[in-house]
Amino acid sequence: MTLIVENPAGLDHLTPAGHPECVARLAAVTQALAAPEFADLDRRTAPLADEASLLLGHPQSHIDSVRAAIPQAGRTALDPDTWATPGSWDAAVAGVGGCLAAVDAVLAGRATNAFVATRPPGHHAERDRAMGFCLFSTIAIAARHALTVHGLSRVAVVDFDVHHGNGTQDVLWDEPRALFISSHQSPLYPGTGAASERGGSNNVLNLPLAPGSDGAAMRRAYQAQGFDRLRAFQPDLILISAGFDAHADDPLANLMWTTEDFAWITRELCDIADELCGGRVVSTLEGGYDLPALAASVAVHVTELKERGA
Repeated sequence: MTLIVENPAGLDHLTPAGHPECVARLAAVTQALAAPEFADLDRRTAPLADEASLLLGHPQSHIDSVRAAIPQAGRTALDPDTWATPGSWDAAVAGVGGCLAAVDAVLAGRATNAFVATRPPGHHAERDRAMGFCLFSTIAIAARHALTVHGLSRVAVVDFDVHHGNGTQDVLWDEPRALFISSHQSPLYPGTGAASERGGSNNVLNLPLAPGSDGAAMRRAYQAQGFDRLRAFQPDLILISAGFDAHADDPLANLMWTTEDFAWITRELCDIADELCGGRVVSTLEGGYDLPALAASVAVHVTELKERGA
């Protein structure tokens, strides 16, 4: 069974007019997943993560600074791209809680795999810094949760968002039990993700992709390096930072992927999960800023998960 974790609190994180990371993104994803072909999927609402869970990825000082930045009314800028409004705390903390709930369900055997439909995204939030639309490092916290709470030996995170997951890399840099693989356009925000960045325990693999390159270039990169590295690591669980902004129609970057490229990478990762860890995959939404492309890409992504969870 495939589990969908929904985060209605994400609708209360209100960015300024014209901001690409907007409420309409989550609405488009929710509408796509309301299609008849997904009616039989198991669904639950994301719970709020507790502070102990947030501490798996961040020091108390960061948690306190984000909490203090939440205004009673209006909005506060955490950096030029990252905003807080009265609903932002619950939106972000429920995003973390939803990802942890998905991990719990998959590891307990209540679901084969899961997709967490949430915003704001998380993969740019560093240990002590909110940035790039992100308040907390959602997927890195989920990896630490799987390792610490569930006692797994190894967890892999694969990030195919068009932007490098600098926050995930930062949080997991010195965690030898976690492998982080990121494909991303380079050069592009946030300016990290060089192939030379390998982690404190050689646990990071960055796959930079040139602006204008298409899905064939991505497939070659994963086939030449990413999949072999993932298999060699032998993870007990695969986590996916599922950003869909590498799509050719996305306004924030210059890769030329199609919806079929997202279906392909999902299929391949599910194949590896079937080989190594009983199909256990948890995916969480990151970027994707063209609404039709986002909706279509999420639909094919979840379709691939559903076929494995049947």
